[in-house]
Amino acid sequence: MAHLLNIWPSVSASLRRASRVLLLFDYDGTLTPIVKRPEDAVLSDEVRRLLRSLAAHPRYIAGIVSGRSLDDLGTLADIPGLIHAGNHGMEIRGQGMDFIHPGAVAARSLLDRVVSELVDSVSDFPGVAVEHKGLTLTVHYRAAAEETVANIEAAVSATAAPYVQSGEIHLTRGKMVVEVRPAISWDKGKAIQRIREQCGDAPVTVYFGDDRTDEDGFRVVQSMDGIAVFVGEPREGTVALHQLESPREVEETLRLLAAETDWSAPQNSGGPAIQP
Repeated sequence: MAHLLNIWPSVSASLRRASRVLLLFDYDGTLTPIVKRPEDAVLSDEVRRLLRSLAAHPRYIAGIVSGRSLDDLGTLADIPGLIHAGNHGMEIRGQGMDFIHPGAVAARSLLDRVVSELVDSVSDFPGVAVEHKGLTLTVHYRAAAEETVANIEAAVSATAAPYVQSGEIHLTRGKMVVEVRPAISWDKGKAIQRIREQCGDAPVTVYFGDDRTDEDGFRVVQSMDGIAVFVGEPREGTVALHQLESPREVEETLRLLAAETDWSAPQNSGGPAIQP
């Protein structure tokens, strides 16, 4: 796994050859550090400035693909021109896109039932929150005592088991969270494919992510000859071929990209960022 900043001259040269570049990022642990309370994960002024600069440049299309809800992203990353893909890409908005997966809409009543059962199952554990994001659920336990984590995970698994076995939902474990999603054929990788297809000119795609749910995105991006960047200490199990240590290094990469916005726009880049 190559450290992206160590090979930046070759990466930069590759991006320069592209007519346009689609830059996509996970949010928590990628653009912001992981924090105990989700509401405290706020973009720094510098990252916000850099994203605004890149989103406004005709050579780039920029967006966030996150497990957070679309409304949450709209509040935390209210940057003109930025594409928001929430709930693991089940809903996408920006640059003329307004998509919501019909299977996720159909599962809302199921999630309403599951969320109440999950709340009951973890009510005895301080520091646990169950978030209903409209199309998915997240059980957060970063603020829970370490000695209770195994019991929390067991309670969540036991509560969800009947729905998992019936094929109605599936669980994904991340960094002290459990994601509960409708069992539909959709993930961050498919969302990235959809966004890229809507661009109309097959831009070179770069995706930055830090957690298990980002692996679907990494696979798709690399299958399209794009660049997948795992954010965190090098680990086995990721398919990403590039790596950055932390959100701080993601910020440095954004700075390098923004410094190169004086590239001359190619003759075929004068169209809209996203084709209808």
